Amino acid sequence: MPAKRPNILFLMADQMTASRLPVYGHPLVKTPHLSRLAAEGVVFDSAYCNSPLCAPSRFTLMAGQLPSRIGGYDNAADFPADTPTFAHYLRDAGYLTALSGKMHFCGPDQLHGFEERLTTDIYPADYGWFVDWERFDERPTYYHNMSSVTQAGPCVRSNQLDFDDEVTFRARRFLYDYARNGESRPFCLTVSLTHPHDPYTIPREYWDRYEHDAIDMPRVPYSRELMDPHSRRLRHVYQLDEDTVSDAQIRNARHAYYGAISYVDDRLGEVLTTLRECGLEEDTIIVFSGDHGDMLGERGLWYKMSWFEDSARVPMIVHAPQRFAPRRVAESVSTMDLLPTFAELANDGVAPDYAAPLDGRSLLPHLTGGGGHDEVIGEYLGEGAIAPLLMIRRGRYKFVHSAPDPDQLFDLEADPRELTNLAETPEHLDRCRAFRDEIARRWDYARLHEAVLASQRRRQLVARALMKGKVTPWDHQPMVDASTQYMRNTIDLDDLERRARFPVVDIEGA
Repeated sequence: MPAKRPNILFLMADQMTASRLPVYGHPLVKTPHLSRLAAEGVVFDSAYCNSPLCAPSRFTLMAGQLPSRIGGYDNAADFPADTPTFAHYLRDAGYLTALSGKMHFCGPDQLHGFEERLTTDIYPADYGWFVDWERFDERPTYYHNMSSVTQAGPCVRSNQLDFDDEVTFRARRFLYDYARNGESRPFCLTVSLTHPHDPYTIPREYWDRYEHDAIDMPRVPYSRELMDPHSRRLRHVYQLDEDTVSDAQIRNARHAYYGAISYVDDRLGEVLTTLRECGLEEDTIIVFSGDHGDMLGERGLWYKMSWFEDSARVPMIVHAPQRFAPRRVAESVSTMDLLPTFAELANDGVAPDYAAPLDGRSLLPHLTGGGGHDEVIGEYLGEGAIAPLLMIRRGRYKFVHSAPDPDQLFDLEADPRELTNLAETPEHLDRCRAFRDEIARRWDYARLHEAVLASQRRRQLVARALMKGKVTPWDHQPMVDASTQYMRNTIDLDDLERRARFPVVDIEGA
């Protein structure tokens, strides 16, 4: 590995399911920039999130620890300020750490190790989106409903477009400033877009990149026979009855989602162009991934919140052709593995002394072709559940356990669409028993269940109380010092224009 410590550019897309990308075999979706990264990089064919919901997935990714270890249960869970993140480790190692975009931090700390946060977040930082397992039938208004599907189609503008355009601009501005300001530290810049997350709407430019009649419909359409108890609860949560959506609305939603993927590719392409223009590409390791997927109507399900492949599997690409030869990795890994990977990349390939136990494992053995682990551990503790929903993916098998429900076992090599639950078949009874024994060793299930309920009760009270009287928001408010940004009478015009221009003009050689 070269002696110079590399920059790290971490690109994220929200709710980006791996199966819709051409790098994973989709024949229709267009992503030239991501496809270039994949062709020149290391592609992980079996990468997963560790909790298929925005905030807990991101907390786990940032901390390298499972939700149960850090209390990151749902989209209103507090992310403790004393939890070390990859931003803390890299900053401690001498990196300039910056975030442009979404990370869905909940709680008063809105930086979590980032030295600079270039935008606000698109989602609230308080506990208002709490989950209540003890009152399952009392559905809060902030839960997903089906309006994203029934109203799917083109738009001129949206809240998410406003956000992602700003995220892209701020990220590019960061790279320009880094190049022209003479910063000596390597950087770790996280650029996190909120597309292609629903609502399923996108400008006509991106809608028109796809022929509507060519949009593929779900490979596994809804049927009552496929509805396990958790799937039925999810359909209840987002108010989906058998006659709620039509085939036309399903096709519209998928069409808009594909357009949103192309929008993401264009925005990330702009960031990559800026990286190249600034002469930073060769010294930068580029990582692309996401927080979870989207069912997009498969099995009659939408959004995320389950352990089925389209919900839990995410893209993962590492682009550093001067360091890692292009290849594909078949073993199962997870976004929780990114913290130890980033920490080792910043430390000449050596693991630092971690301040807290990690559940993630470094991807460097995979990146260098030296083998590596083949296992993903997952926990889902959010809306739609009534008890912890635990998952183990190892080798060709995926095992899902929740105490109130029948177990699920899928052979993903023989049955990639997860149509046949093998948990009760005689030839797999020993395998299921071994998985159950492993779950009993890994988790104190009853204690975890009670810890989630206790957290829900506390946050419900705090959320109610803090909305009464004077409200003090926790949301990050980015500040820009305009007095030094453009021309002011405290700055010499020639000095300002010289330091703002990149590359610097060689006056003597002119």
